[in-house]
Amino acid sequence: MPQLRLKVISTRNNPAMATILSRLRSALAPGNAASRPDATKASRTGPLIALSAHGRPVWTPRDYAGFAREGFMINPVAHRSIRMIAEAAASVTLDVSGPDAGDVAAAASLLAAPNPRQAGTALLEALFLQLHIAGNAYLECVMLDGGPRELHVLRSDRMRVVPGPDGWPEAYEYVVAGQSVRFQAAEGPSPILHLTLTHPADDHYGLSALESAATAIDIHNEASRWNKAFLDNAARPSGALVYAADGANMSEEQFDRLKRELEEGFQGASNAGRPLLLEGGLDWKPLSLSPTEMDFIQLKNMAAREIALALGVPPLVLGLAGDNTHANYAEANRVFWRQCIAPLVKRTAQSLSLWLSQQMGSEIRLTPDFDGVDAMNDTREPLWKAVTAADFLTVDEKRAALGYPPMAKAPASA
Repeated sequence: MPQLRLKVISTRNNPAMATILSRLRSALAPGNAASRPDATKASRTGPLIALSAHGRPVWTPRDYAGFAREGFMINPVAHRSIRMIAEAAASVTLDVSGPDAGDVAAAASLLAAPNPRQAGTALLEALFLQLHIAGNAYLECVMLDGGPRELHVLRSDRMRVVPGPDGWPEAYEYVVAGQSVRFQAAEGPSPILHLTLTHPADDHYGLSALESAATAIDIHNEASRWNKAFLDNAARPSGALVYAADGANMSEEQFDRLKRELEEGFQGASNAGRPLLLEGGLDWKPLSLSPTEMDFIQLKNMAAREIALALGVPPLVLGLAGDNTHANYAEANRVFWRQCIAPLVKRTAQSLSLWLSQQMGSEIRLTPDFDGVDAMNDTREPLWKAVTAADFLTVDEKRAALGYPPMAKAPASA
């Protein structure tokens, strides 16, 4: 307890004040029992008064481990949303074209079988998963005999960007189990392709798609945990047994017996519905709100919709109830492909085209082929009719308008 210094200016004409100040000095003097805090602890079996207040929220750490655990591994809405995005984007065929037929064939073969452990679709799916969980995705190109031979997706949480003097990345450092591998990026083609989701406040790293949904994910997860604990506790709200027998306290033996009987006979789902018999001045005081008072179902639905909104997946596609934004499921699926998948695949194809061109030393163009996607056919049909009716365009110009490479020229006859 801090010491209180009292300075008396004059008490000659005020005897009462002098008496009060003298008693204060005596009470607050060091070593006085009244100046020491009371070391006597209240009995745990005594009368209970529960005070509750709103505490500070504890949010999921804004890092890869937190997003991967609380978002993708635990939360069903975020998990399904990201898997839908990754699987849909990886299923789009990438047409390979370029001026050199040999390089085009080599690039197509590399994308179809990027490494001995993965096919092309599995590699792209892992790439899109990393991109949406971490906001960053890293693709390594393994060179052999002067050409690219394998492609591997690297874990985002193990990669570090090493900025150069000019601020641009001069190297990438991959750290695992205390060992690191450094990939130089300043001289020649970079062996690492770094894909990011735009971050407005970071020059090198991307913004995770789960960052803006983190609060909704925490609310959804905690609501599920609360519901599980509620069921484990026989669907009864938490409360307190108040012993109010004229200020008397329970003995240690009585307290241990009551605690043991409650744990054995009334806690757990198997004891649901058993009546609680109170005696000896005991009274039950509930301390928590009921699911109806918390609007429990509406809270989870709202959090689930916010997660889907942040990830760009229409709630109707996920089967979330209460969504009236789209007329039907087919329209919601078309919006999902147009506004979420198509821009993602096009941007990734452009980055892969530029990077593979640098690795192979010749131009490589990757063009997404959405013709096989049923949800995109209704938007393609008017374009096909308009381009076909344009008589002023050549065949190659029409193919370019539809996203196809020029027609291969027949070899000249001898």
